[in-house]
Amino acid sequence: MAKLTVEVVSPERRLLNAQADEVVAPGADGQFGVRPGHTPYLALLKPGLLTVTDAGTSKKFFVASGFVEAGPERVRVLAAAEALEALDVAGAKKKLADSKAKLEALSSSAAGFARQREQVQIDEKRVEVVSASK
Repeated sequence: MAKLTVEVVSPERRLLNAQADEVVAPGADGQFGVRPGHTPYLALLKPGLLTVTDAGTSKKFFVASGFVEAGPERVRVLAAAEALEALDVAGAKKKLADSKAKLEALSSSAAGFARQREQVQIDEKRVEVVSASK
């Protein structure tokens, strides 16, 4: 059976370069899957769970934002991503609490308010994804 070559690249480093049967990603327009032979596709990611499956084994990542480029033989994920196995519920909750505290310290008219509110939403999704996986 044909395989996909899958790359998951974060700004810091390459997280994955492997062969896989399927990739399921949290697209901005909804969750979508890619298998070998997929039509070329470019999608914006929203915060959520990215799953790469090969022979029944899954590697999971939390993605905060980014893009997926899919084709018949390759999937390239360029995203702010973290391997799910490296995350824990307590750490995710601490990060969320810190983000909320920073947001509460800002005036709604402050320059960074919208960006900090977006960060709180990302951190809430991280807690949700990590909690569901543990």
